[in-house]
Amino acid sequence: MMTNKAIAREFNLLANLMELHGENPFKIRSYQNAYLTIRKLDTPLGDLSAEELSAIKGIGKAIGDKIQELLQTGKMQTLEKYRDKTPAGIQDMLEIRGLGPKKLGVIWKQLEVEDMGELLYAIHENRLLELKGFGKKIQAELKQAIEYFQQNRGFFHFATLEVPGQRLLAALQQVLPNRPMAFCGDYARHSPTLEKIELLLGGAIPEDMGVFAGLLDTPVLLKGGISARTPDGYPVQLFFAEGEHFPKVLFTHSSSEAFYQRFNEKFPNFDWTGIENEAAVFHKAGLPFVPAPLREKGSLLDKPRFGWITEGDIKGLLHAHSTYSDGQESLETMAKAVREKGFAYFGITDHSRSAFYANGLKEERVLQQFEEIDRLNQTYTDGFRILKGIECDILYDGGLDYSDEFLKGFDFVIASIHAHLKMDEQKATQRLIRAIEHPATNILGHPTGRLLLSRAGYPVDHRKIIDACAANQVALELNANPYRLDLDWTWIEYALEKGAWIAINPDAHSLKGIEDIHYGILAAQKGGLGPEQCLNTLDLSGFIEFCNR
Repeated sequence: MMTNKAIAREFNLLANLMELHGENPFKIRSYQNAYLTIRKLDTPLGDLSAEELSAIKGIGKAIGDKIQELLQTGKMQTLEKYRDKTPAGIQDMLEIRGLGPKKLGVIWKQLEVEDMGELLYAIHENRLLELKGFGKKIQAELKQAIEYFQQNRGFFHFATLEVPGQRLLAALQQVLPNRPMAFCGDYARHSPTLEKIELLLGGAIPEDMGVFAGLLDTPVLLKGGISARTPDGYPVQLFFAEGEHFPKVLFTHSSSEAFYQRFNEKFPNFDWTGIENEAAVFHKAGLPFVPAPLREKGSLLDKPRFGWITEGDIKGLLHAHSTYSDGQESLETMAKAVREKGFAYFGITDHSRSAFYANGLKEERVLQQFEEIDRLNQTYTDGFRILKGIECDILYDGGLDYSDEFLKGFDFVIASIHAHLKMDEQKATQRLIRAIEHPATNILGHPTGRLLLSRAGYPVDHRKIIDACAANQVALELNANPYRLDLDWTWIEYALEKGAWIAINPDAHSLKGIEDIHYGILAAQKGGLGPEQCLNTLDLSGFIEFCNR
């Protein structure tokens, strides 16, 4: 069954293709609204009746019928009509950030460019400068966006492959119950972006590929393994290792090249005899066990340690949005869900006034929210507390979005950049440091503004940013949204060395978004974060003390 996000993408593509062909703006807008509505729904559309679908605001009967068509056939005839009359290369280019249907339509019709290679060549020859509305700056930005897109094509977010991978492993264990098997490669190391699901199976490659019927589509034999796709289209690679070789091959395939090389340098004559599993490898080497997600940097073997952060260490959930700004649920509903998950406190952080695109809060609406928070807090008898937070926009000059006096009314402030993202490293770094040095700032939100596989983010001097956070008692956010995971895990080690705090925050805009804390924990583990330097492992009084520094 198609997921809500997959259905939403179909309507977004339909709207874009129709705009590309100059169709009725009213219909285009209705499909754009359907895309925005569907992608935010938590209830699977496949669980709803035709009447329930039609009753959803932003859908209605006509779009509801198209959803039913997608659910039943996997296709939408209206979309197929526009696909058929649009070159495949043009459809690919719609995925390039910054190249919307209007710009693409001009390029297609006036330059007769129909794929990315032709577009890059046209940029190389400065042909875009001939077009109205295009200048040197736009041409340079498009070149950068195309190159970024090409570099990341064929990659997936870990969050996209996590469930299909687990489902495949469970199914393989059913059909091959007597074989050891485990995830390996980038999948086992929980890489934020990866190309495929990788599994190591014990024993030889089955002679009869029929054993994989219904589990793998179009399996292809490779040297030492099988390449295939899951029934829902995700790429898979199966490796095989026979008998006593399984533990060594699993260790090798689950470690980065740098980690494995350093292991061999430290233990050049390591005896693999009698090794039954990966834990035994470290025990025999006299080291604490290093889980696969941490086997990235070889330097970890030079300073082994115990104790990686776990989801159970997190006492408070910070950074979430409600219907006061751009969240899907009311403040009360979000707080109830956080409390039921066992957290001791909940920091609501709707957008500040400059974020007009996200229904940012002017001062009077902040005060209304404060009144609701006070009322709700009086109803809790178990010590749970809602904290008055804000995700405050960092303005272009590095200042914050409210007056200093007004900012004093919040329990804590997350300072984030959301606008004017096109900056060089010097400007971005200066802008962030000024915000970090503001006495109201407690947490620096998603420090680079990146969106994995979509936007590289503005360039910053990470060392200067981390140094400034450490000096000003400002925590760096590890935004747990699997499309962000920003701060990148590779900078956690430096932050720990400098004594900076890390806050693992879901940036939740819905009830489901609360669960994204899971991906933040995985990224934090990769960076070697323990509970002692994670801000929201503090109890309520400890967190308030940090914010009042």
